[in-house]
Amino acid sequence: MAKNKVAQLENMNLLTKRIDLDAIAHNTRLLKNLAGPAKLMAVVKANAYNHGVERVAPVIAQNGADAFGVATLAEALQLREIGIKQEVLCWIWSPEQDYTAAIAQNIDLAVVSPQHAQALINTDAKHIRVSVKIDTGLHRSGVDEQDWHEVFSQLHAAPHIEVTGLFTHLSCADEPENPETDAQNDAFRRALAVAHSVGLEVPVNHMCNSPAALTRPDLHFQMIRPGLALYGLEPIEGLDHGLRPAMSWVGQVTVVKPIEAGQGTSYGLTWRAEDSGFVAVVPAGYADGMPRSAQEKFAVTINGVDYPQVGRVCMDQFVVYLGENPQGVQAGDSAVIFGAAGQSATELADNIGTINYEVVCRPTGRTVATYVSEGEIDEA
Repeated sequence: MAKNKVAQLENMNLLTKRIDLDAIAHNTRLLKNLAGPAKLMAVVKANAYNHGVERVAPVIAQNGADAFGVATLAEALQLREIGIKQEVLCWIWSPEQDYTAAIAQNIDLAVVSPQHAQALINTDAKHIRVSVKIDTGLHRSGVDEQDWHEVFSQLHAAPHIEVTGLFTHLSCADEPENPETDAQNDAFRRALAVAHSVGLEVPVNHMCNSPAALTRPDLHFQMIRPGLALYGLEPIEGLDHGLRPAMSWVGQVTVVKPIEAGQGTSYGLTWRAEDSGFVAVVPAGYADGMPRSAQEKFAVTINGVDYPQVGRVCMDQFVVYLGENPQGVQAGDSAVIFGAAGQSATELADNIGTINYEVVCRPTGRTVATYVSEGEIDEA
């Protein structure tokens, strides 16, 4: 990586979300290889887990993805707009929405209830690709077992509907010893048997999210559907599958100033220095995704040294304590909130009481996205 060029660009911005596109490519190839004969559906919902779908999705497409999964119709259509040609599955939509554009763009629509099935059956369209989402125990969206036969039969009888397969969401795959995954597998296989009994071929079926894709090859079926792992984060604590984290969140130190023993900092002066020393200000606050509740639960890394955050997290900034500042931290230095050269997103998540999925979705507000690939860096 051209470190000087990275530093120059990031110094132009006070708060940067740096995305390593080479890491995205590596993770995609790793997962594609792991899938074996199964296809790879890359989940890029929520702006590719906040990594920037317009930049990330083409890299994933070039490195082995057979299909893409998204939540909403808008996300699905955006993929077509940026030139993604692979199959795209959308699983959160409402029969009350106008989904004709999605059908016209050959977007696969998930059938998650009898009402969704009926809406598509009644649609005046020549051809609709659907995948039926089965509720196997998560008790969220998905066709319930008592409705399987009727829904499958109705879809099979509709000449304009092509059922590409069944899929489900696992509830406890990040707990490898939890028996719920096997129970969901049993339910999924019952659904497949019912589908076959009414004449549906359901050629491509999938249930493996990131943790199951990495640890349960027996559940790969015809496709795996990872999300988090594409972005280099381990979904199961303590395991290492060779994934490379793609995101770093970095703030530029704006102020370094002395503080005397007994003096406080930030609103309410809830923290006071036990000894005289120095504090530094980092321009990331709750308006940018750093929760106020994270107060004094995390540290940032400046020039390879970790410094604790102190006092209240404000809307636009937070404060860290440098002690006597033996490393000579100064304004303009980079403070790594998480990512390369700092603590991982998982470590930050553990410290503030959440999960790494949420942590990578947090950098927002005034955060400026930059993208690194083969030593080159540019802004979004």
